[in-house]
Amino acid sequence: MKIYNFNNLTKQEVKELCSRSIVDDNLVKSRTSEIINKVKTDGDEALFSFAQQFDGVELSSLYIAKNELEEIAKQIPADAKSAIDTAYQNIYKFHASQLKAEPKVETMPGVNCWREARAIERVGLYIPGGTAVLPSTFLMLGVPAKIAGCQEIVVCSPPQKNGKVNCYVAYVASILGIDRVYLVGGAQAVAAMAYGTESIPQVYKIFGPGNRYVTEAKKQLQHTVAIDMPAGPSEVLVLADETAIPSYVAADLLAQAEHGIDSQSILAVTSNKTATEVVAELEVQLAQLPRKDIAAAAIENSYIMVVDNLEQAMEFSNIYAPEHLILATENYEALIPRIRNAGSVFLGNLTPESAGDYASGTNHTLPTSGFAKAYSGVSVDTFIKKITFQHLNNEGLKNIGNTVEVLAEAEGLQAHKNAVSIRLQGLGIRS
Repeated sequence: MKIYNFNNLTKQEVKELCSRSIVDDNLVKSRTSEIINKVKTDGDEALFSFAQQFDGVELSSLYIAKNELEEIAKQIPADAKSAIDTAYQNIYKFHASQLKAEPKVETMPGVNCWREARAIERVGLYIPGGTAVLPSTFLMLGVPAKIAGCQEIVVCSPPQKNGKVNCYVAYVASILGIDRVYLVGGAQAVAAMAYGTESIPQVYKIFGPGNRYVTEAKKQLQHTVAIDMPAGPSEVLVLADETAIPSYVAADLLAQAEHGIDSQSILAVTSNKTATEVVAELEVQLAQLPRKDIAAAAIENSYIMVVDNLEQAMEFSNIYAPEHLILATENYEALIPRIRNAGSVFLGNLTPESAGDYASGTNHTLPTSGFAKAYSGVSVDTFIKKITFQHLNNEGLKNIGNTVEVLAEAEGLQAHKNAVSIRLQGLGIRS
């Protein structure tokens, strides 16, 4: 890993290091556009063709229905079933606490305003199935969608080589009450959910991470369908001082690195000694990983930032705005008020990022590429809209009427003014 010293860098150099430097791949853009247009034009026929071309599978049906999902789910090992059950319970408990009614507010006597939540009626969930099959993502998206009350949840996931889904995805579908999983992956899945096909319903909002083609498809289609958030490669920033445990820090960096070759694992550390110890641990642990080639490429794309203290580390962190922020220090409490930009935060030496990825209860679908400066991770709120209401009685109309009339007249909108004036006259308040 490259090593930088924060004090030796200009503001512009720090900004460039935090830019993620994602390659703008015109081939991905043009190929994604072709896929989208093919699905829009040919519907199911295009999806069958792409399954054969990209997944190496000749499908007889684009979906697996409830009865078959239940049969596949029975194949799940007992320990995996128990683990998914525990994760589901924790995720459900945390997200259920987010659904709260808002109070009515009387802004002035007789004028009452409030908001009410309404679920997005039809949502699309994309569950990746390429280099890693992610039933955890199914939980992270499906649980808040259910709690929000979405009437229709459309699930797309690439087919396995046998033309099915695996037992883990099937089991999650069963506990979420999902009756159908569509065997479609990549940009074509995003296009199918955005436009609808003969088999796949059109949705109003699409959720879920994916490869560069999935991300590009969401980007190209966001004027057609709403998306959860801008997405990029996964990332983690670990802040460490002399109280950090180097082997733990190395494990956290590698946990993120094994996601993909374009992932980033950044260490901001208060001493060269700790940095050296972490690098040594990285070499030892990396050699033992089944996905070591992927992780090694990501580590090559990452770096260490040496800082004077944790306050300076936090200054750097807020510029970087990480998807995952780990405070590998016994002094994490003092840093919490300083955090301005982060997707999800992991406090102390005993809180690995993988706990949040799977089972602590928080959501792992988070903003990347610096978008934590403006976006939150997925929650129940992501699956609902807030509708505002207002009600005026006689007193309220009398109290607010003149204000509205004056402002409407100032803007030259006479009909707006008249809508108030006619009511004041009708009540005998204005002659």
